[in-house]
Amino acid sequence: MEFPPCPPSLKSIQHFLKLAQEHDTRDVVIAYWARLYALQVGLKASTQTGEETKLLLGLMDWLEQMKKQHADNEALTNEVAAQAHIENYALKLFLYADKQDREENFGKNVVKAFYSSGVLYDILQTFGELSEEALHNRKYAKWKAAYIHNCLKNGETPIPGPLPDDDDEAELEGENANASATNTSPEDAAGAVDPAPDPQPPAPSSPTTSSVVPPTVEEVLNNPNKLPSPPVDEEKPGGFEPYVPTGQPHPATAATIYQPIVPVAGVHITPDQMITAQKYCKYAGSALNYDDVKTAIENLQKALKLLSTGSE
Repeated sequence: MEFPPCPPSLKSIQHFLKLAQEHDTRDVVIAYWARLYALQVGLKASTQTGEETKLLLGLMDWLEQMKKQHADNEALTNEVAAQAHIENYALKLFLYADKQDREENFGKNVVKAFYSSGVLYDILQTFGELSEEALHNRKYAKWKAAYIHNCLKNGETPIPGPLPDDDDEAELEGENANASATNTSPEDAAGAVDPAPDPQPPAPSSPTTSSVVPPTVEEVLNNPNKLPSPPVDEEKPGGFEPYVPTGQPHPATAATIYQPIVPVAGVHITPDQMITAQKYCKYAGSALNYDDVKTAIENLQKALKLLSTGSE
């Protein structure tokens, strides 16, 4: 389906529409929810000009058409399934980009993966407030996309991983602000990436190596076991804690994640609490895909506590 052009007054939804277009033939679930979120944002931002109305009506028609065509796809008809699908997709993109960044394999594909991950975390707001981990990943992904993009544009060598100083929270915000003020944004740079480059043997890790071609996004999504464990420590100013390539709990925190839970007699679990417990179990399953035992235990304990006591 051809959509009317996005007018300048709705520039705020362009990146959601772009992400949807990229996934029309790759993942209809991502395309559907990206356009739905674009519609929600667009309706709030609209000044009801003819161009805006034409685009928004086109999005409505497309969404209705997709819902009918894919009535058997639970991730289009069920918000819990949709949220789990998008969270899993966003996290895999994020982990791929984080791994490449920490290995100093800088390039446009890494910028694109970080940026797309940040956009997906925006879209997850369709289902309510983001978790602390999602908020953390969104901020870090957007900062990293802007930071690496600006370094490459200015001929500078990016610093892999989090900021060297944990006390400089403002730099994360400043980098994104600087990127939005320049003519070429991380989104523009990411759009120039070949969506399916041919994989090549890995070159020696070097910040100045231009011949390194990282795996395509599709390869990463189809091979989650190759990805590192997600950085799930509590957010601190400046970014993540230093990367530790292991799924086992850190010795310093191992003693704190095994907490006995005392069931409450006669506890009544509401439907909303049941859905929340299901989400925790899904998060735990996703963490095990990355051999992240610590996160799996934490989420399973949250589910067990909620079901046993009726409170989080």
